[in-house]
Amino acid sequence: MLAKNYIPSHAIPLCLTYTPIPKSPILSIPQLILPSSISRIFALMISPASVKQVMDRADIVDVIGQFLRLKKRGTNYQANCPFHNEKTPSFNVSPSKGIYKCFGCGKAGNVVTFIQEHEKLTYPEAMHWLADYYKIKLDETERSPEQQQHQLAEEALRILNEYAAGFFQETLAKSEEGQIIGQSYFKQRGFRKEIIDKFRLGYNPETGDFFYRAAINKGYRAELLEKAGLVKNRNDMFYDVYRGRVIFPIQSMTGRILGFGARILKSNEKAPKYINSPENELYNKSKVLYGMYQSRQAIGKQDECLLVEGYTDVISLHQGGVENVVSSSGTSLTEDQLRLIGQLTKNLTILYDGDSAGIKAALRGLDMALSQSFNVQLVLLPEGEDPDSYVQKVGAAKFHEYIKDHKQDVINFRLHVGLKDVGTDPVKKSKLVNEIAESISRINKAEDFSLQGHYIREASQKLNVEETGLINLVNKYIRERVENDQKNTRKADNDYIPPEAMPGPDMYPGEEEAVAKVTTADELQEWQLVRVLIEYGNFEYEGHENVAKLIEDRVDPELLHTPLAQQIFREYLQYLHENGKTPDTQYFVNHHDSSTRTKMANLLHGNVEISKGWKDKLNIEQLTPLLVYRRDVDSSLEYFELKKALKLLEELTQQIPLENDPARLNILLESHLQLKKLIRDITHTHKPTVYNSNKVKF
Repeated sequence: MLAKNYIPSHAIPLCLTYTPIPKSPILSIPQLILPSSISRIFALMISPASVKQVMDRADIVDVIGQFLRLKKRGTNYQANCPFHNEKTPSFNVSPSKGIYKCFGCGKAGNVVTFIQEHEKLTYPEAMHWLADYYKIKLDETERSPEQQQHQLAEEALRILNEYAAGFFQETLAKSEEGQIIGQSYFKQRGFRKEIIDKFRLGYNPETGDFFYRAAINKGYRAELLEKAGLVKNRNDMFYDVYRGRVIFPIQSMTGRILGFGARILKSNEKAPKYINSPENELYNKSKVLYGMYQSRQAIGKQDECLLVEGYTDVISLHQGGVENVVSSSGTSLTEDQLRLIGQLTKNLTILYDGDSAGIKAALRGLDMALSQSFNVQLVLLPEGEDPDSYVQKVGAAKFHEYIKDHKQDVINFRLHVGLKDVGTDPVKKSKLVNEIAESISRINKAEDFSLQGHYIREASQKLNVEETGLINLVNKYIRERVENDQKNTRKADNDYIPPEAMPGPDMYPGEEEAVAKVTTADELQEWQLVRVLIEYGNFEYEGHENVAKLIEDRVDPELLHTPLAQQIFREYLQYLHENGKTPDTQYFVNHHDSSTRTKMANLLHGNVEISKGWKDKLNIEQLTPLLVYRRDVDSSLEYFELKKALKLLEELTQQIPLENDPARLNILLESHLQLKKLIRDITHTHKPTVYNSNKVKF
């Protein structure tokens, strides 16, 4: 029986005490054996009381702040969005409403949604993550076998990786071969037991199918093992891919196992020194950085990320006390990797040992880092040293001191390295001039105008070229990039209807046109009414108990044709009747239905804060809900009064030709005139607002 795994802080609690799950009599999904805590997640449903306890305790700023560097702006917080690439922050977090929204890509939700989206977790897993983070014991009830099997099918790969990591750890720690071969290698590198546990290092025995047989005996399918890259099939015989290798589990930002790196220990010219997991649903090498889970807190605290080449460099630096470090594992830096770093800091320092193909590959991604407004620095370590050897020699304090004293910016570093190679060759010099100009063009001119000018002057002197010519070359690269961006934008805009093209208040000249305009604006107005109801329902309103009672009296739920809007509207009124009070915003923000949660985050997150500059220069003050709610309520109700009047007018228009009784005909005609007058009053006098501001963005 395998012993318990190392359980990382704030990660989903996982252990390796195995219990079989009974096979469903209905579904014929191949059976897996689950770690007990994972099977608990699938076999049990979290009680509503526990969900409420977690949601009441969860602080969205605290949780998202574990992954992003949030900056306070007014009552809200901002950051660069983790879900798409951007230079200026458009990701907003509202602590009062418990929601986030990106006004760039449209992603929105609550604290659970963020954990789900960022870490690719299911809803139960995200709830368990939050419960573990806040040390809350969940109350759970049994799931049906069908529900268990459905979850098993989706989570098989993830569970297998956790099993494999535990198996390799246990083999390293307990088996004779693991101790003699695997631990000997790590001791040779100077790794202590606590650092081996911290990074969950392991060993796969040299016997050809040792891991394969163990996994099959535990109930894992051969196809799944092959998909995860743990075994291969040769002539209908399966063998371990990582046999005779030490194992480096690759973890997500919250500690989940995404894949593995493995280093061979015996000399073998035919076998690569390192091999990694293949690309699959969990592991994408361009989207992960080794050591990010162990290093994220230090990176955020020190506001700097050190980038090294390999796994052992990261581990050695951690052991030496330098913990703000990650590795791109020899690949060029990608947008996704930079986005991970950018969530924590914009200061990126690359440690370069002068003879490292991996770091040279990473250098190729630095133009991308410059274009994303990273402050990129490079440090050349003393000759013959790498991060591992140097930190062991001088210790953490002197290591940090050396980095601080020997940083070079990326432009000067490229000039230094490039000029050594150029010599007197004019072709090489021309190529270097173009490379430097393109790198300088990546610097955001609007944000770093003086920095760009500084590099142009310095580069022209060192390259011995005219400053004007270099400026023209830099501008040429900028123009080409802008033109390409504009082409892509125009292409995307073909399928996009801008807000200003939506029907507005000036598009209501009379009741004849109003019929068509109501149809095109219905959904937008229905969601506006729902927003007003949820945000202002408990506010007072003259002549009524509150806004909720006013809207209930004036709006028939049948007038809402958007299914989800009508569902939320009805649920709100039902809650009002059953509890004698209005539900607060958190009732819908943390709703059990995911579509409702997402819609609420979009609906309630207004992007209307006025910048400090505008406040100071123009003396503009932010309108508070107390000042705007009556306007919003009245405008929303006017729209539905118009809609109701148009509906009645249509019914009367159909009845009049069919009425033979003169007295009733006169009543119908008089009603018809009164309705037309009411419609004219609403459309001409009040001009109901069709909401198209960026406060309500769908």
